[in-house]
Amino acid sequence: MPMTPPRVEADAVTRAAALFRSLGDPKRLAILLELREREQRVADLVNTIGLSQATVSGHLACLRDCGLVDYRPEGRQSFYRLTVPDLDHLLHAAETVLAATGDAVVLCPNYGVSAAADEQAS
Repeated sequence: MPMTPPRVEADAVTRAAALFRSLGDPKRLAILLELREREQRVADLVNTIGLSQATVSGHLACLRDCGLVDYRPEGRQSFYRLTVPDLDHLLHAAETVLAATGDAVVLCPNYGVSAAADEQAS
């Protein structure tokens, strides 16, 4: 009797999709990539990424709500860091997948650079 492959649970797919949507914004992803290196203040992220303080703070709040980052207060400053060590592994795995696919993902008509530009224009 042939074995049928296990079905993917809809709940697991929904949770994974939510995670990837949280990582799908270029600004949030830039923040996460910066936080891979070390914990940083909002002002540090503003300087390195080039976004406004309000934008960085808003995205950090979103990432905190998702449980991906947290902060520790030190005096009047807050230092943000990744909360899930495996997130660094996931980001590294994404870099590996991108390297393996070459320009295919970047040129993808549905999700590539031109699709993102079209989305921003509309």
